Amino acid sequence: MVADVDGSAPRLAAARALIQVLDQGRNLDMALDSALAGLVTAQDRSLARRLSHAVLRDWPALDYLLSALIKRRPARRDRLVWFILAVGLAELRDQREPAPAVVHAAVAAVAGAGLARLKGLANAVLRNFQRQRAVLESDLAADPVRAWGYPAWLIERLRHDWPGQWERVLTAGNQPPPLSLRVNRRYWSREKALAELVAAGHEAGSIASLPDALVLTRRAAISALPGFTAGGLSVQDGAAQLAVEHLELAAGQRVLDACAAPGGKAAHILERADVDLTALDIDAARLDQVGDNFRRLKLDGRLLPGDAADPMTWWDGQAFDRILVDAPCSATGVIRRHPDIRWLRKSGDIAALVDLQARILDALWPLLAPGGILVYATCSVLAAENHDQGRSFLERHEDAEVIDHDHLPGLACSPGRQILPGMLDMDGFYHLAMRRLQSA
Repeated sequence: MVADVDGSAPRLAAARALIQVLDQGRNLDMALDSALAGLVTAQDRSLARRLSHAVLRDWPALDYLLSALIKRRPARRDRLVWFILAVGLAELRDQREPAPAVVHAAVAAVAGAGLARLKGLANAVLRNFQRQRAVLESDLAADPVRAWGYPAWLIERLRHDWPGQWERVLTAGNQPPPLSLRVNRRYWSREKALAELVAAGHEAGSIASLPDALVLTRRAAISALPGFTAGGLSVQDGAAQLAVEHLELAAGQRVLDACAAPGGKAAHILERADVDLTALDIDAARLDQVGDNFRRLKLDGRLLPGDAADPMTWWDGQAFDRILVDAPCSATGVIRRHPDIRWLRKSGDIAALVDLQARILDALWPLLAPGGILVYATCSVLAAENHDQGRSFLERHEDAEVIDHDHLPGLACSPGRQILPGMLDMDGFYHLAMRRLQSA
């Protein structure tokens, strides 16, 4: 590793991650793992991550501006320069850094990528943008995709599903999220955790309707937070913490978290009640992450690899008192945290996800004891995956009764409750709690 002296290293790392996401369809977190490996400081790694997020949030506009500034797209072997310049444009539009420093760093990044012959092009493009910015940007608002920074199919679905709120949903998805924490009440109280965070110099607050949630107003190194290493805190958005409230947990219950990885909700269940928990996941490698979480938090739960849609391959025949189905979904409610989702997810994916969700629900419902509660949850904002899915399930199962948790945050959806992105500064999430009735 070599110290970065010209600001080029984090810009080049961001560009290398972006080309993997936008050209190769790779997950941003995985792309950043490799791209950030050569950066020396935490500050550079944080900058590269922030810049990659900024470009993904505004990719259609940036791509359009580059097309206007460069009449001929670079050859395939020079494709990386397009993304270096996209990073530069994003910075110039954001105006956090002085324009000359942005241009200098971008030109240095082009050279660092082994494309020194294109330094003149990079310099000219960024300087021309500064001169022509008003004219170039005047066309952006006319196209919803360029204006909002989302694919057309997703904008149309949101307009259809949320006609009164779709613009707020899109706006919220383009805002950086807060750092949301969950307090492990087996370790300490929320009041004690809040006091320790404030004493350590963090600006933190609580959310009245979420008894275990804290929010930091400024980003911070997670592992350095008071109590984190010892198991007192976990990173989890407030909307995800609502799953436990819908489950109505009590000591002695037999509980199944059917799609448990990476383990945040499973751990929250164990923090809240002395239950017999089985954490199930189809991906054995991701199930290891659940175990890691349990060990850090000093929790004890059963880890079980298995397909939630095929319980006969793993179920022991004993009914569960509570089942959480945190189903595979489009993840359209967490786009502010994962801006790559908007470009990796395709319209055609939704039907397959809806089918999988239905199969999981139908397969697990017979495993629920009469009087027990199943909570269906997604981090989606699409009706097809949420209240439409819930309505279809209720039509198929006459022994299912909706539990109306009107005291909890969210919009009543008939059935279930929807948190839209930005509500109480939370991610988008859907919850539907259902009780299994006694057989006639």
